[in-house]
Amino acid sequence: MKRKRKPSMTLQPPATPDSGYKSILDSLTTSLLVLGEDLTIRYLNPAAENLFETSLTRTRGQPLGDLLIDSSDALKTLYAALNNGQSYTRREAEFALLTGSRFTVDYSVTPVSVDPTELVIEIQPKDRMLRISREEDIISQQETTRILVRGMAHEIKNPLGGIRGAAQLLDRELNSEDQREYTQVIINEADRLRSLVDRMLGPNKALQMASTNIHEVLERVRTLIEAESKGRVRLKRDYDPSIPEFTGDKEQLIQAFLNIARNAMEAAFENQVDSHSGDMPTITFRTRALRQFTIGHRRHRLVCRVDIIDNGPGIPPELLQNIFYPMISGRASGTGLGLSITQSIIGQHRGLVECESEPGRTDFIIFLPLEDNQ
Repeated sequence: MKRKRKPSMTLQPPATPDSGYKSILDSLTTSLLVLGEDLTIRYLNPAAENLFETSLTRTRGQPLGDLLIDSSDALKTLYAALNNGQSYTRREAEFALLTGSRFTVDYSVTPVSVDPTELVIEIQPKDRMLRISREEDIISQQETTRILVRGMAHEIKNPLGGIRGAAQLLDRELNSEDQREYTQVIINEADRLRSLVDRMLGPNKALQMASTNIHEVLERVRTLIEAESKGRVRLKRDYDPSIPEFTGDKEQLIQAFLNIARNAMEAAFENQVDSHSGDMPTITFRTRALRQFTIGHRRHRLVCRVDIIDNGPGIPPELLQNIFYPMISGRASGTGLGLSITQSIIGQHRGLVECESEPGRTDFIIFLPLEDNQ
């Protein structure tokens, strides 16, 4: 008795990544972008959301031109790929975002024969390894600086204590008020130097970790800057409301972001005075959630990116690589401690601070992991 053969079935992969394939695409480190026949965005995987500093929810159905600043030639090539069904690859192409970010990538375009035809664009950032290497250098420099400052602080504090103690003993033995005035100068200057060393060391108390909302921190900073500037600075907000709470020290984070915002405010004021520009000093606070993001050598499932951007004169290139070292300042009135302390606080939260600057735009970029920092 012959057994009936079942009819063969050909399994076709889904035309869109909205099924079981989505979990595979979401886990890729390669950035994946799917465009419809009208070059509107159909899909971004998390790596692409990270690269383009946005989310699928915000961009789905939007034209590609709302995401990238690209040449008309590049758009014509994409349309040609749709019409001809031919794949192509470009090397070391520069992508420019509407946010102002620029990066170099290799990318491949593949037409997919669904109804209607879609384009799958695979993107490999060339800047990624350079950025990771740079961040590892920053973390290494930060650790070296911390060790150096702690050693120097120990060597300074010990003789300062002896000088202050001797001045106090001498002060008690002197009867002349004129002579005691000099001992008071010694005591006061010793106290001032000790205070300076303590500030170089940064916060000396343990972090008070608790559930923290990044936007509450930034709103507190914005309120303080608004009060200090007396309304002379335009403060813009561009928040991603999807960012969850994380474990952090709210007061220390306020201090860290306030140090950056104050620098931004003073830089914007200086630019207005130096150039006699009618442009109002402006500071922008922006937040974004980044998925599968690497800070230094460690990869995090979810990271909060905070940008504090000012329209000041920019930071001179010779200072840009050293601005997080103690006592380095671009202003005559600056102490050079604010950014060093900020980097230390963010570092204690396993994050990192970077800076990109050009005339008219300085962007301090803060990365904070949203996993448990304890």
